[in-house]
Amino acid sequence: MGHWFDQNIVEPGKLPLLLALAAFVLTFAITRVITRMIRAGKGPFRNITPGGVHVHHVVPGVVLSVVGGFGAVASGRQGVAAGVCAVIFGMGAGLVLDEFALILHLQDVYWTEEGRQSVEAVVLTAALVLLVLAGFSPLGVNELSSDQQQGRLGVILTLVVNFCFVLIALFKGKVRLAVVGTLVPFLALIGAIRLARPTSMWAKRFYHNRHRARARAVLRAYHHDVRWAGPRRRFQDLIGGAPDHGAAPSGRRR
Repeated sequence: MGHWFDQNIVEPGKLPLLLALAAFVLTFAITRVITRMIRAGKGPFRNITPGGVHVHHVVPGVVLSVVGGFGAVASGRQGVAAGVCAVIFGMGAGLVLDEFALILHLQDVYWTEEGRQSVEAVVLTAALVLLVLAGFSPLGVNELSSDQQQGRLGVILTLVVNFCFVLIALFKGKVRLAVVGTLVPFLALIGAIRLARPTSMWAKRFYHNRHRARARAVLRAYHHDVRWAGPRRRFQDLIGGAPDHGAAPSGRRR
């Protein structure tokens, strides 16, 4: 185990990334525990409101991310300083993405349906970092042999083609496939060739006069949501807590 860790994590310089991921996940988990306790009125924790202004934890998160990010750039990929900066950055990123929905909507939607987007952003980020740690690199360039890397035209074509698949998947409303497809070569092709989501930009542009395609897209999206929406929502509630259904996005409900 020690030899594997040295060979696959320490020697390639991935230890700061591993520390950042661990700090990111742990900070998010602790933050959610604390906010759920505040919401339930249990424990010693309370909202921080100096002068009557609620300080969201995205604020210290931004500060930690800036400090850790610049520190990591300055310290390089090796040494104790790199590890410390990676932990600081991971903590800041965990605090920031825990309130991703607040940043997106510019409203306090922490315990509303929109607040689920924060949990989804955290899970997706953690999954992408795990892929990088496992050896995946954007568009699979690191998987090329030295002879293949000399053929730069082939590499460039691979980048361009896969980037096109990613864009098409995004326009079709397949965001998860598009994001993961930037790391796993040609995974975005699945989203690019399948029917678009009925509310996507692609459907509005190309299915406007194609009634049959639009009907198929609506039917497929319905079956997909029926199959996966329930398990996904239960998973999100397990991690981040169930939202207050029907609650207005104003004020902190913790």
